[in-house]
Amino acid sequence: MSAWKPAYLVYGDDHGRIAERRANLRRKAEQEAGAHGVEAFEGDAAAPEAVAAAVSAMTFSIGHRFLVVDGVERWKDADVREHVLPALKTLDSATTVAFFGRDDGRVKTPAALIGAVRKNGGVVREEVRLKAKELPGWLVEEAGKLGLTLDNTGARVLVDSVGERQQRLLRELEKLAIEHGPGAQLGEEAIVAAAAPSAERQVWGLIDALVAREHARATRAFLELREQGESLPRLVPLMARRVREVLVVAIRLEAGESPAQVKAALKLAPWAADRRVREARSTNAEALRAALEALAGLELASRGMSDVSEDTAALRTLDVIAG
Repeated sequence: MSAWKPAYLVYGDDHGRIAERRANLRRKAEQEAGAHGVEAFEGDAAAPEAVAAAVSAMTFSIGHRFLVVDGVERWKDADVREHVLPALKTLDSATTVAFFGRDDGRVKTPAALIGAVRKNGGVVREEVRLKAKELPGWLVEEAGKLGLTLDNTGARVLVDSVGERQQRLLRELEKLAIEHGPGAQLGEEAIVAAAAPSAERQVWGLIDALVAREHARATRAFLELREQGESLPRLVPLMARRVREVLVVAIRLEAGESPAQVKAALKLAPWAADRRVREARSTNAEALRAALEALAGLELASRGMSDVSEDTAALRTLDVIAG
């Protein structure tokens, strides 16, 4: 007995998810019936009367027959009742019709089609894009389905890093599940590392250690990057930019502003603003100004304006800032 339902309807405003479901259904249909057993209706060919005629037509094909219909969001309730509903009642067990509707502000899948598919033993799936504020909670739930424990901060970081497309977010979760394995607990640090190429992760590690004044870790990260061919002219501006960001925060905190006021003024993702405030609280404006002066000297050394080598100048600068 076939596991296929007589009809499927996938609709909603999450067009990416709808396209993915369509591709999966068509792939499975072609595996069972071959390419000749799948008929696609798009554009003008997907008019309600044309689809109804195809559904009701007798065929001499062997095996299961699949009809894939796109663009039902342009149909009207009256057209469904007049043409499609009667045709669905004639479906035989060897035929499956799959409807796909991509709703937006102007067009919407007709309610009559939703009801018709359900009444005739079909499956209806609505794919709705979540609002931005709902995505972190949704990610936490989806991570749990993959055997991961993702905290709320990590979920927010993932949205900030990857964007609000749910399909892209799911792909990133699947990558994390493969990389970390079942039972892994993921927070901000793991997500930040996963969202960037490996070389960028190491650069960020150096900068994090530098701002935190962790001398041994900063030195180790710098030497590893240099061994991999990372250039000093690229590293110095990155380090200086982070120090300037933290300096701005430190100055405002020392002037009496609350952390909430400072974070509201920063043009950063919430998790990044939280981190800058933590970094600023672990140091002071005077130390950060001295760090910027040391980096300015290192920039000159990277241009050949020093009596010592680039690496020696860099290591001396790390001693000044993080020592």
